[in-house]
Amino acid sequence: MSLSQKLTRLLGPGVVRTDAATLATHATDKWFASRKPDVVVLARTRGDVEKTLRFANRHAIPVTPRGAGVGYVGGCVPSHGGIALSVARMNRIKEINFDDGVAVVQPGVITGELQAAVKNLGLFYPPDPASQKECSIGGNIATNAGGPRCLKYGVTRNYVLGLEIVLADGRVLRCGGRTHKNKQGFDLASLFVGSEGLLGIVTEATLRLLPHPPTRATLAASFRTFREAADAVQKIFAAGFLPCALEIADPFTLQSAREFLGREIAPGAQSLVLVELDGQADSVRGECAAVAKLLKKIQALRVLTAFGDEDSEKLWGLRRAYSASLKATGLTKLNEDIVVPRGKLTELAEFGERLAKKHGYPVACFGHAGDGNIHVNIMAANYHGDRKVKARVDRALDELFTWVLEVGGVITGEHGIGLAKKPWWSQAVDKTGRDVHSALKAALDPKGILNPGKFVS
Repeated sequence: MSLSQKLTRLLGPGVVRTDAATLATHATDKWFASRKPDVVVLARTRGDVEKTLRFANRHAIPVTPRGAGVGYVGGCVPSHGGIALSVARMNRIKEINFDDGVAVVQPGVITGELQAAVKNLGLFYPPDPASQKECSIGGNIATNAGGPRCLKYGVTRNYVLGLEIVLADGRVLRCGGRTHKNKQGFDLASLFVGSEGLLGIVTEATLRLLPHPPTRATLAASFRTFREAADAVQKIFAAGFLPCALEIADPFTLQSAREFLGREIAPGAQSLVLVELDGQADSVRGECAAVAKLLKKIQALRVLTAFGDEDSEKLWGLRRAYSASLKATGLTKLNEDIVVPRGKLTELAEFGERLAKKHGYPVACFGHAGDGNIHVNIMAANYHGDRKVKARVDRALDELFTWVLEVGGVITGEHGIGLAKKPWWSQAVDKTGRDVHSALKAALDPKGILNPGKFVS
């Protein structure tokens, strides 16, 4: 009896798929690595996940968990074949409770849909990855996803109060709860946030919600140089402001956006800063006026302001176009979500310029200036088709990650390690740190069936 037949007998009809289209869909994410699984399990319930993992653990069959499949590092690529276990069908918002300030959701819920649902009740789920319209809560938990708003509000981990997790042997672990404070033992829920499917599969999450800010405002300030823009970031903080989001773009990114959108953006500028403020209407208007005054004082070429969702979204439309603008150049976009100490932003841009001159490939930098999480994109023609190009770009990546680690940064802030960052894992984390990861993996998944081939195997 084949693997698919055994799983169908175990799980019933309509759950196990082996058709070519489904296998191809579950072979990759938005990164370029690809490996087809032997079968795909489209779990409908926690019971499907339990049964699949008990079976796989008993027979030592690899299992690669998968949410919406929109990651950037090959995290859900089934490197060893076996079973691709999708939780995309488990997409129910089970509860939104205003009094408790929580939402209880299944892992396949799309992040943007949860945000819209809680907003209708006057509540707020702040984590906002750029892919919020298509990424799932389970994937956000697996990678500890962030986004622009994490400057003020924090990342996914800060909103996970409790988890229901199926362990590698099929046992169900419930950790945390629905209270906003909890010190009953180890913080096990946080252990699984960011674990990239290596320790267990989330089947339910209890998430912290906040009151929705009544008002938002956005400022777009253009500058002659990236250095001036980075300096503006520090001066905003020095003046005592804590924006909701604070984004920056370098000259290559800004020019690509101009060409992609077909209009003049920030005339005469080489860098752009977006500042988002939120809160009560009177305080937001006061802060917006004060920040605008500060930006003009430090020689911003132009400062645009917008109040309310509709006008603010017009300014944010430019920010959301950055990635598509870079892809539209026709070059392969190697997107690295590195993080540096905030005071190193200008040095990072200068290092990117040196890297571009040395290796002959443009380097585009944009992202979350407020917390130092900058997307550094090495742009290369024919990266996948020319081995020499790939070798040169990989050398440039080596130099980038080495420099980032030397200045006290990290090689990923929100995308995760997956396959893309695996070559630099041992450089980023010392032996003791790697040993602790391996010990945790061995304790929870002794047969190594969960997402094998990734950074902890």
